[in-house]
Amino acid sequence: MTAEAWRNTPHAGGNYEPDITAFWDTYQRLRETDARWADITANSLLLYVIVQGLIACPVMNGHSYHEFKMATGRRELFENIDVTMPIVLPEGGMVGIKVPGCESKNLRELTDYIRDLRRRLDNTILERPMFGASWNDTMRRVVKQGRVDILVARVVGHSLGSGKMPILMGKARREYLSIPETDRLVMRDVEAGTVMVTNFGSVYRGAYAPPGQVDLIPPQICAIGLGGVVKRPGVVTKSDGSEEIAPRRFIPIQVMFDHRAIDYADTVPFMERLDAIFADPSVMTGWV
Repeated sequence: MTAEAWRNTPHAGGNYEPDITAFWDTYQRLRETDARWADITANSLLLYVIVQGLIACPVMNGHSYHEFKMATGRRELFENIDVTMPIVLPEGGMVGIKVPGCESKNLRELTDYIRDLRRRLDNTILERPMFGASWNDTMRRVVKQGRVDILVARVVGHSLGSGKMPILMGKARREYLSIPETDRLVMRDVEAGTVMVTNFGSVYRGAYAPPGQVDLIPPQICAIGLGGVVKRPGVVTKSDGSEEIAPRRFIPIQVMFDHRAIDYADTVPFMERLDAIFADPSVMTGWV
C-alpha cells in the first residue's frame, strides 16, 4: 500500500511548529495535582488535540478515489474520525491499528482505548487480522476496478516464498479462536481508518527530529506526523509589548495530503484550532 501510494498519489504538505510552552506546562501541572491526569500519556493527549483539529477541518478526514486514465475522481468525507495509529511491536516492526470514533471520545476514553489496544495486541497473531483486511481490500478492487490481476498476484504471494502466510490448523486454530474478540485484535482493528496519525516523538523523545515525508495510505486523504517536544529559543512578547528571546517548547507537526483532493488552504482551519488550544490551555481541564 505504501509503494502504491508513492506511485499513484501526489503527496503535498508541509511542517507546522507551534509553540506549546503554556500547553505543556499545564499538562505537567495537571499530572502532578489532579489524580485524573496521572496516567494520561503525552501520546494520547497529542492525539486528542489532533482530533480537535480534524473536527474543525472535516475536509481532511476522508478518502480519495481517482481513475488516472479517465481523469476522474471523487472524495468521500466522514463524520466519524477513525484514526489509523502505527504501534511499535515488541519484536520490532510496526503495525497500523485503528482507533475508531475518536470524535466522540473524551481524553480519558481515548487513553483507556489505546491502553486496551496494546493489551489485546499481546494476545494477537497479527497475520490473521491483517490477512483478512488485505483480502477484503483485494476483493474490493476486483469488484470495483476489475483488477483480477491483483487477486491472482496476492494469492500467489501469500501462498509461496517469503510472503507465505502462516496458517493455523487443528488444535492451534481452535485454541486461538477461543480467545474472545474483546481480548485480541480482529480484522476491523487493522482496516484503514479515515486518517493516519503517527507520533515519531513517542519513540525518540526530546530530540529535534521532525517527520520527513509521512506516507499517505490509500484511500486516506491525510496523514499527520508528530515529532518530539523540544526546548528551543523562541521570541516572547512581554506585557509592555517588547520582545525577548527565551526558552520555549515546540512540537514539529507535518501534515501530508492527497493534492488531488485538497489544497494547502484547506488545512488552515486545522492549524487555527491547534493554535487556539495551545494559546489557551485552560480548555484542557474539561477533557477528562
